[in-house]
Amino acid sequence: MNAEKRREIFMRFRHANPHPTTELEYTTPFELLIAVILSAQATDVSVNKATRKLYPVTNTPAAIYSLQVEGLIPFIQSIGLYRTKAKNIIETCRILLAAHGGQVPRTREELQALPGVGRKTANVVLNTAFGQSTIAVDTHIFRVANRTGIAPGKNVEAVEQKLLKAVPQEFLHDAHHWLILHGRYTCIARTPLCWNCMIADLCEYKMKTPLPQKGI
Repeated sequence: MNAEKRREIFMRFRHANPHPTTELEYTTPFELLIAVILSAQATDVSVNKATRKLYPVTNTPAAIYSLQVEGLIPFIQSIGLYRTKAKNIIETCRILLAAHGGQVPRTREELQALPGVGRKTANVVLNTAFGQSTIAVDTHIFRVANRTGIAPGKNVEAVEQKLLKAVPQEFLHDAHHWLILHGRYTCIARTPLCWNCMIADLCEYKMKTPLPQKGI
């Protein structure tokens, strides 16, 4: 895909949604960090249901750490892998208190040193909480980047690096959210909604889907 097409794609995304953000609900960088840890192999909807119960009761590293694993589990047990996530969150809170003064660190290296925080999670926090121009490649972004031809790659890190080079600088901060939302609601996994896609004429996917025909 050439640079002109990419620019037009992101111009359309920006026109349709000038101020995109995560669908996870949070008010502080710490709340976002916990929500993203919880979101691994879970939907944002399920995470929001859990944090709506958790955050009004406890939403700081010290307060959540005081719950310990068994105290945290009742708030998050509706989410997959909740026991492992509870252990990671309690240990993350301990490290934040011991090494970072209870604050969420602002570097990828420090974030990835926290239990349950991989490259994708670190990128989400850096981008959404701290305004850095990172791209967290999840399954949606990986699919959209490859299917459309915007930034094809064999693995998530290859796609991330291609996107960082290919996306025009003026769109880089918000590209992460636009691509996720596009993959979540339009360029979906099984049958993309090409007939209802704002970038269908620019996309290089060869098997575009037609408007479904209503039964007689």
